[in-house]
Amino acid sequence: MEESKRNWHDKIYKKLLILPILALAFSIIYLGYFISLNGDIIYKDVSLTGGTTITVFDDSVDIKILGENLKKDFPDIMIRGISNIRTGKQQAFFIETASTPEEIKPALEKYLGYSLNVDNSSIEFTGSSISSGFYKQLRTAILLAFLFMAIVVFIIFRTPIPSLAVIISAFADIIMTITVVDLFGISISTGGIVAILMLIGYSVDTDVLLTTRVIRKKGESLNKRIYDAFKTGMTMTLTSIAAVLVALIIIYTFSDVLRQIFTILLIGLGFDIFNTWITNASILKWYAEVKKLG
Repeated sequence: MEESKRNWHDKIYKKLLILPILALAFSIIYLGYFISLNGDIIYKDVSLTGGTTITVFDDSVDIKILGENLKKDFPDIMIRGISNIRTGKQQAFFIETASTPEEIKPALEKYLGYSLNVDNSSIEFTGSSISSGFYKQLRTAILLAFLFMAIVVFIIFRTPIPSLAVIISAFADIIMTITVVDLFGISISTGGIVAILMLIGYSVDTDVLLTTRVIRKKGESLNKRIYDAFKTGMTMTLTSIAAVLVALIIIYTFSDVLRQIFTILLIGLGFDIFNTWITNASILKWYAEVKKLG
């Protein structure tokens, strides 16, 4: 980094903290409002609320028209196609609804003009109590994963402010990602919860790298340590983003679960860049200057 650019960053890095503060404040306020309206922090699909999933092995059905017909009686219904990963041609489709199989199956058969059986379809039904219990377990898993991550960070650095900076950045990544997911109206499945769990790990690695370089590496200027961490960290994150983006493009019409996982990871990795190199970097630089670690 050229000296002029370093001096430029020295002058504004404290002011840059206003951006993540505003973004985090908006996310928390929005999620509070969202919870007051919906009773939860996310929209949940049938894998978390309970309901019926029917997969029909029919490549000739126009799922858009099918959806328009069924939504008259089943407003919550979601219909997605299943396509060949190489050709992109539809091979089947599946529907999800909170209704029971006894309610949705006759309506679907009436539209299709034939009966559904084990040869041309598969039907799965999950009770609401089972799904609710599973969701509570997943939610507990996320909280425990975040708690253990925070404990490990404190053990590694043994200094309150740098440790809190890492934890705040990881927390902001998750909260901001969930906010964007809610704004887009995405209904989270079990795969989406798994993606949020994965995001905890993705969020921490670059923060730990930056913190280690800043407070433990000696013999170099503070700006040099931050810049070296930035080069390594951005290489890591951009490589992950490229891999996730390619995977998302390949499986976009192939698997709804994988599409949701990669979409959430892509959003989260974008926020990781924002929170690591603005939020965490600014807090650490401020701390290092006060403690004269530079």
